[in-house]
Amino acid sequence: MLTEKTLVAELRRHHLFSRLPETALQEVCASANLKRLPAGGLLFHQGDKADRFYFLFSGQIKLHRVVCDGQEKLVEVMRAGESFAEALLFKGTPTYPVSATALKASLVASLNGPHYRRILEQHPDICLDILATLSIRLHQRMTEIDTLTLANASHRVVRFLAQSQQDDSGVVMLDVPKRLIASKLGIQPETFSRILHRLIDAGTISVQRRRIEILDNRKLAAYDE
Repeated sequence: MLTEKTLVAELRRHHLFSRLPETALQEVCASANLKRLPAGGLLFHQGDKADRFYFLFSGQIKLHRVVCDGQEKLVEVMRAGESFAEALLFKGTPTYPVSATALKASLVASLNGPHYRRILEQHPDICLDILATLSIRLHQRMTEIDTLTLANASHRVVRFLAQSQQDDSGVVMLDVPKRLIASKLGIQPETFSRILHRLIDAGTISVQRRRIEILDNRKLAAYDE
């Protein structure tokens, strides 16, 4: 069971809260609501009022939105120990631009956005650290956009595999369904599977269920249909 002491300890390890004075962190925790979601449970919907941000203790949450053609687009998969929707506090966006749905049974802390922002206003030095972290995440998003707009489907899959290795071990563990990975890469699930099979046939990777091993990094980097 998650106690208040555990809640404080978990948040203390995160960059949004690591430098908060103890009294301020206690205030944040006091205003937090814990939510347990079953797999498929909706946390918030695209267009809902954005006055809360979130910290994921366990499980997985997918952030997704419906685009102009009516299709669902995966934006990101949040994992235990990560926060999300905090950037809206600084941007002043009144509504959530995405929906959040549990991929697995999840435990989430719902945090009071305006209250947290008031705390930051009282401790401006902390804002610089947070700004640096948000800048890094923005750079990562820009890189993803470049990949989606400039690379063809094969290059997107190759780049995904190269960047998803565990500590450069050559092993990629798919912890979400392939259809969601395909959605984030901007391709159809069958296209993603077809490219994986071609990489297998080329002797570049091997696949055992959700475990992918990169057999030849040079060959992977040079792969082109």
